[in-house]
Amino acid sequence: MGIRLKDLSKLGYRDNVARSLAVVLVGKYCKYETKEQILAALGDILKNPEVYKNSEIWSKLAEHLSPVFIEKRLTPYDLLDEPLGYKTYGSKYIETLAKQQMNLAMRLPITLAGALMPDAHAGLATDHAVIPYAVGVDIGCRMNLTLFDAGEDFLKRYSHHIKEALKEFTHFGMDGGLPFAQEYEVLDREEFRMTELLRGLHGKAVRQLGSSGGGNHFVEFGKMSLQAGNVLGVPEGNYVALLSHSGSRGLGAAIAKHYSLLARDLCRLPREAQHFAWLGLDTEEGQEYWLSMNLAGDYARACHERIHKNLSKALGLKPLANVNNHHNFAWKEEIAPGQTAIVHRKGATPAQKGQPGLIPGSMATPGYLVCGKGISEALCSVSHGAGRAMSRQKAKDNFTRSALRKYLSQAGVTLIGGSVEEMPLAYKDIDRVMKTQEELVEVQGTFMPCIVRMNKE
Repeated sequence: MGIRLKDLSKLGYRDNVARSLAVVLVGKYCKYETKEQILAALGDILKNPEVYKNSEIWSKLAEHLSPVFIEKRLTPYDLLDEPLGYKTYGSKYIETLAKQQMNLAMRLPITLAGALMPDAHAGLATDHAVIPYAVGVDIGCRMNLTLFDAGEDFLKRYSHHIKEALKEFTHFGMDGGLPFAQEYEVLDREEFRMTELLRGLHGKAVRQLGSSGGGNHFVEFGKMSLQAGNVLGVPEGNYVALLSHSGSRGLGAAIAKHYSLLARDLCRLPREAQHFAWLGLDTEEGQEYWLSMNLAGDYARACHERIHKNLSKALGLKPLANVNNHHNFAWKEEIAPGQTAIVHRKGATPAQKGQPGLIPGSMATPGYLVCGKGISEALCSVSHGAGRAMSRQKAKDNFTRSALRKYLSQAGVTLIGGSVEEMPLAYKDIDRVMKTQEELVEVQGTFMPCIVRMNKE
């Protein structure tokens, strides 16, 4: 209901955790109350916290304002003797180490369900707890595709203009950003003032807005072929499209590092499972991470929107439709009738029934527009992409820059930047991978890259 930090400060809320809890609880439970009613309730809780300790809505805030001090004892958690059962798709394409890690995740005492995708990415459902590692470092990493009102010949006629626009209006790498200011409402969000960590990251978020990372992150123009009756509601045919893949930049990485270390301190697990340490969502630390994770996800979306708007404007292209989806995130979802869980998808793509999504191949192989079928055994998930057939180091050892250029030339693909780590031959066969998950999604379109921009080696 528009509760702001200054409103809470006027009431007497001084510490950041109390204000963070208040905002989260108001957003969750007070959708139909007026601002005056909410402020009155928050004021009374501050004055009389003991009265609200049994409240279904306000108990966490009341307990923070008037805590019962109990000696904190960190008792190590035991793993289950055997992993819970889970469904694997395309097992023959998944390396042994990925299966071992999945088995370990399925032995956590908080795990409720899981599913392993053919690109070795997983969906993992837990009981009222979030695992920073199972979300990932690049929080909210996403795919974003814009379809334009232009024919395929645009890519040939204006190839020089496209290359120049990609050089001018994109930026890749760990540091720096675009040379001109970017604006987006996410930079004004209250969350940036709610924790010391987020306050310190605001400047970096401003600098990096509209930029991309390294590795397999890209911005590329290509040909989109759509089937009739597609989920975008666009007529069947061939179009020019812009596809991007990147995440929340330094903001997400810093959040992931901070809360992963914090989780390890608070949640002691056997050595081999330490990276799966979790934060309970009934704790201050868990609430802080949840708030920060969602902010990072929205920031990643903002970066993509700035990239697409900048390039559309520079090239005079009119958007027809847009589809985007993110991974490296956790959602509150119903995984069975009456059973809500925290579903982590580190890499895996959400595929709820009727949900559009994008599954890329490599810079010289097709990607696919898909529509989810909502298969519960897969935790309504599907692969992020083809998945790597070679590690980055092995690709470096096996391929040269000249071999990469020759391969792309034969495929009719122009690469700006990039490295041999992203050689298409270092990836699994996307069509074979798609074959293993036909029961999870329906293919409704094909995207073929033509002009690709990536980070330099």
